[in-house]
Amino acid sequence: MNQPPNASHIEPNSILGLDHLGKFLERIQLSSGAIPSNKNGTHDPWDHLEAVMGLTTLGYRTEAIKGFNWMFANQNSDGSWYNLYDDQKPIELNKQTNYSSYLAVAIWHFYLINNDITFLRNHWESIKRGIIFSLSLQNDNGAIAWNIDKKGEIDDDYLLTGCSSIAKSLECAIAISQILDHKSIQKEWRIAHKKLIGAIENPTGIFDLKKDRSRFSMDSYYPILGGICSKNTVSSLISGVKKSFWVQGLGIKCVADEPWVTVAETSECSIAFKKIGEDEIALELLHNAISIVDSRSIPYMGWQYHENIYWPEETPSWTSGACILAADANYQLTNASALFLKQQFKS
Repeated sequence: MNQPPNASHIEPNSILGLDHLGKFLERIQLSSGAIPSNKNGTHDPWDHLEAVMGLTTLGYRTEAIKGFNWMFANQNSDGSWYNLYDDQKPIELNKQTNYSSYLAVAIWHFYLINNDITFLRNHWESIKRGIIFSLSLQNDNGAIAWNIDKKGEIDDDYLLTGCSSIAKSLECAIAISQILDHKSIQKEWRIAHKKLIGAIENPTGIFDLKKDRSRFSMDSYYPILGGICSKNTVSSLISGVKKSFWVQGLGIKCVADEPWVTVAETSECSIAFKKIGEDEIALELLHNAISIVDSRSIPYMGWQYHENIYWPEETPSWTSGACILAADANYQLTNASALFLKQQFKS
């Protein structure tokens, strides 16, 4: 298996070592604040926020706030966002629950870096409405349905990766409620969070009922990023990553049965290994991720190691965002470096 030919030698142990990624995100951001994530110029709200967090990490405060303002301007009255946008025009009208809640993570991340409590106060209502939309679809078993279609019908499937993302979002929303002293809703959300974590730690018969998604690597590390506490569950998940998804020297496969390592999954999995104290693996994966880049050192989506090609030959904005967040987790570049490594609310 050959290394990607543009293998980067960047040492991301300082903000300056990553600033080209900030300039890249700044360059592609639209005047509305939208950050396209797909080759055709479209984006979804989750990917958009991942790029916003990259800008925040690298000190691009003005651009990050523009990105947040896009979110506030395009939030639906029920607290949700649509699935896909072309700038400010919604083009897929279903609503995913992990999209509506992720705003809490991005705003908490902004607060950790900028210590701007006014920003929390000013946008509390938007955070709250997004969380309430997600929790409105929570099952008695703790899991949260992933989607409402354009007709308003609930898709009664529960995705392990999506619910893990929501768990982290809920954790950050609770942390925000503690800072702003919203005691009543904090109590309510802590109950919902405990139920959701319980479902993620005991997933049998709860998740992915319509389609087996275990071939996707995200199902093996997102529960760790989402905040599960069970050491046995964490150990089992990490064993699965090492057995089915980790290609040493290259990175993390997106799916178990394809010879394709992807930069976002490799970056995110780096954070998961960092969280459990596997620092050497975490750092190796980060360096794998920043080796799959174009001639400008902008990360491609992935590397197909049987054909030895970048595939697809695209540089998604959220992929750069994931690299930046992984670099922060590994090198403690900012006050938000422990965002995915530690529980954010006070017990």
